[in-house]
Amino acid sequence: MKKIYCLNAVSGCGTALLTEDYALTDYINEADGVLVRSASMHELEFPEGLLAIARAGAGVNNIPLDECASKGIVVFNTPGANANGVKELVIAGLMLASRDIEGGICWCKDNKDDENIAKSAEKAKKAFGGCEIRGKKLGVIGLGAIGTEVANACSSLGMDVYGYDPFISVNAAWKLSRNIKHITSADTIYQECDYITLHIPLVDSTKGMVNQSVLDQMKDGVVILNFARDVLVNEDDMAKALQSGKVKKYVTDFPNPKSVHMEGSIVIPHLGASTEESEDNCAKMAVEEIMDYIDNGNIRNSVNFPYCDMGICKAASRIAVLHLNIPNMIGQISGTLAAGDVNISDMTNKSREKYAYTLLDLESVPDEESIQKLKAIKGVLRVRIVK
Repeated sequence: MKKIYCLNAVSGCGTALLTEDYALTDYINEADGVLVRSASMHELEFPEGLLAIARAGAGVNNIPLDECASKGIVVFNTPGANANGVKELVIAGLMLASRDIEGGICWCKDNKDDENIAKSAEKAKKAFGGCEIRGKKLGVIGLGAIGTEVANACSSLGMDVYGYDPFISVNAAWKLSRNIKHITSADTIYQECDYITLHIPLVDSTKGMVNQSVLDQMKDGVVILNFARDVLVNEDDMAKALQSGKVKKYVTDFPNPKSVHMEGSIVIPHLGASTEESEDNCAKMAVEEIMDYIDNGNIRNSVNFPYCDMGICKAASRIAVLHLNIPNMIGQISGTLAAGDVNISDMTNKSREKYAYTLLDLESVPDEESIQKLKAIKGVLRVRIVK
């Protein structure tokens, strides 16, 4: 029986997909796979038998990716599963920043005991005016699943949309509306757009990317939306830009001690994927990914190992080898199997930066001695008989 541990409460729509040879466990030490949402895993000791972690969401900064890779633990995320939920909140953020809806609602609450509130509102409402987004320039930085949805939706609303992503995937490019202007430099967006929305991953090169030098390039009164990660923005610089009026509004989905005190900020309590539909979709995708890896050795949407899909094994046996991306690894693996009189019927080898993955279908089942010799190869992280 294969066992799955849920570090967070995960939608039952996902765990309901577990087949009869799977069971949920209350103990991580006996788990083959872990399902997680936002709980931090940096402080955890990973059991030796843990094969995979699936994050029901896109961001994986709560998981020590390199540590997992070095221990032969494949980490998955669920890109696109929550894209519609985040897109809808980004559009709401655009409206909140363009028109002082928040101020108007607060006025109504503050004046709820006024018997002549309708008449008073007609006099007060001019203080909460704003502008329409139709015809305004929107810059979308990052054209992944969410960025593409945002770009397409805002184009449909009549905005002039600029998109920037030097690493755009073929799949995302196909989904992007032909009305989106694909920009080759983020500077163009900084200098020309009235609204700028961030949809990029957090890596070393993007941390604090929206800083004083970038803000100085922008139009006076620009609106910046951040539904990706709070640390993409240098918040000290953002606070100064808001105070000076350089930035009209900063809409962020990440409350922290700095963002909640910024004058001119609209802070939302991380609601981007907080819809029933998003949570269900993320849970389903996470369970499907982890089961396909455990049952078939296939890797889809991993963030620390390469994509590899050989379908369902129809050969006598299949083995999976997670290893470092170093020369002669394939030769050593195939040579070891040949020495054990095992013939390879099909094989795939993929690499991703310093890690690699080899999946092999075999015409016979390798004996224990051959498996131990594979494990002993320098640079091999994990060897697993899938079938």
